[in-house]
Amino acid sequence: MPSLQGESGNWLLDRSPKEEFERLAPLLESVSLAAQQALFDVNDPISHVYFPKTGMISLVTLLEDGRQVESGTIGREGLVGLPIVLGFGYSTHRIMCQVASESLRLPISPFVEALKNSPQLYSLLKRFVVVSLRNTAQIVACNVLHPVLERLCRWLLMLHDRAGMEEFPITQEFLAEMLGVRRQTISIVAGTLQKADLIIYRHGVVRILNRKGLEDGACECYEVMKESYDRIIG
Repeated sequence: MPSLQGESGNWLLDRSPKEEFERLAPLLESVSLAAQQALFDVNDPISHVYFPKTGMISLVTLLEDGRQVESGTIGREGLVGLPIVLGFGYSTHRIMCQVASESLRLPISPFVEALKNSPQLYSLLKRFVVVSLRNTAQIVACNVLHPVLERLCRWLLMLHDRAGMEEFPITQEFLAEMLGVRRQTISIVAGTLQKADLIIYRHGVVRILNRKGLEDGACECYEVMKESYDRIIG
């Protein structure tokens, strides 16, 4: 995707107004996030916003019995801390790093000030809010209506897009929680993809061998969400 003022590694920052980016750049702190590191829990105050450059971060919805399911993902295409854009200072989800990430972190105070002073930046981030709401609705429909095999292909493609790597440390237990299915189901479905030479999955590590094959096996939701980002963000 094209950059407007340089390659920060994050697509939203690369589309922000040049003067605003230059003002914020000295305040951006590079941070390394570990796999399964929690950033915020539900109702936690949001102290920083994060602009991922690599890896993938999950928005997780919790149930009273302790189960959890993924309701959104954020990588280098987006921003962690969207409630701040809407004027709300607390996390509405559990936010956790799914694949180790290099991110740029910005304290809330200068971020809010930038939103006030730059209508262009505020407009860009509001469009990303629209994308996120659209994608959440698509994931809900996908989880209810589409077979697990298609959903896993979609999920792996989204991970591949965001993480910028061919190989990822992901356990079957974690995948099962994120997709809302049993671990045994993940074992069977991942085995099917491995027999088709689309992936290698051993010892908690997934390696993508055939991206085109995953695209052919994924449900419509992958292309719908990709097209949505391109159309709304531009």
